[in-house]
Amino acid sequence: MDQARVLFVCLGNICRSPTAQGVFEQVVCEAGMERRVVVDSCGTGSWHVGKAPDSRAIDAALKRGVDIRHLRARQFTPDDLDVFDYILVMDQQNLADTRSHWLQRGGTEPQLFLSYGAGSECLDVPDPYYGGERGFETVLDLIEDASRGLLDQIRERLS
Repeated sequence: MDQARVLFVCLGNICRSPTAQGVFEQVVCEAGMERRVVVDSCGTGSWHVGKAPDSRAIDAALKRGVDIRHLRARQFTPDDLDVFDYILVMDQQNLADTRSHWLQRGGTEPQLFLSYGAGSECLDVPDPYYGGERGFETVLDLIEDASRGLLDQIRERLS
């Protein structure tokens, strides 16, 4: 394998998964691996297709030097199971939703993104949509931790 394709999945693709995409793209760039790792994000639902990330997610990411303003929501499709090497979901419901497609057709098996993290026993990235600003900070903390672990695994796989 000379390239890794990573897909982050949440419910609406306006908070958690675009944040994960932006953070992980930055981690990949800092490691000089942007030509070897392709990153995308999507949601299991269709409510926000074509929309930019939530303004609170944008603001929280910008405070950490990550710009996700250019991203636009899209919906998960079963074809994603054949396109991506990693399908990383934010919570148990996203896992169930994507896994139902995987059980029917195979391809890349969806996994909980936080299983790559070292700093938390939590496996679900909490949805900050109905919470306050602190929720978006917590999401960023969890995503940054798991991103480092994911990159380590990808480096090993590509070498």
